Amino acid sequence: MSRVGKKPIPIPEKVKVEINGQNLKVTGPKGSLARSIHPEITVTIRDNTIFIERPSDQKKHRALHGLTRALVNNMVVGVTEGFSKQLKIIGVGYRAEIKAKNIIFHLGYSNLIVLSPPDEITVTVAPKENKIEVTGIDKELVGMVAAKIRSLRKPEPYKGKGIRYVDEDIRIKAGKTASGQ
Repeated sequence: MSRVGKKPIPIPEKVKVEINGQNLKVTGPKGSLARSIHPEITVTIRDNTIFIERPSDQKKHRALHGLTRALVNNMVVGVTEGFSKQLKIIGVGYRAEIKAKNIIFHLGYSNLIVLSPPDEITVTVAPKENKIEVTGIDKELVGMVAAKIRSLRKPEPYKGKGIRYVDEDIRIKAGKTASGQ
């Protein structure tokens, strides 16, 4: 059995899970998420717990088993607690600000970069610390928006300037040194 796939998912009190054929809908205090489950994977609810089962031990079914369990667990955690990613902007003159629902980035380019996040995602900017926080209930969407923001100006390897995740370590390279002739 898959180590991830065989673990049951407990359903918290305020969460409601509906299975309609291959469609799964999870509703909780923060919102609701829906996802279509692969037709060969079976999702059942017994005793306020979600169980994911596979038809055989084929490699494809083993992979889908763990994947489906992780996706369903992320849905349950998302509607109860939510997810967040934090980024920081490093560099002289690099900053971000929010106007209406858009985020405006000043990243050393000749033009400003305007990014409008999806409606399901909340982005907050702390201008004094140059930190950006991306929050939402869908883990996949939160990660995609954070990766999009990071891709606007990736950290460069010589001074480390750019946008990076708060817990990310950048290996700084040694620059050119003057020859001692």
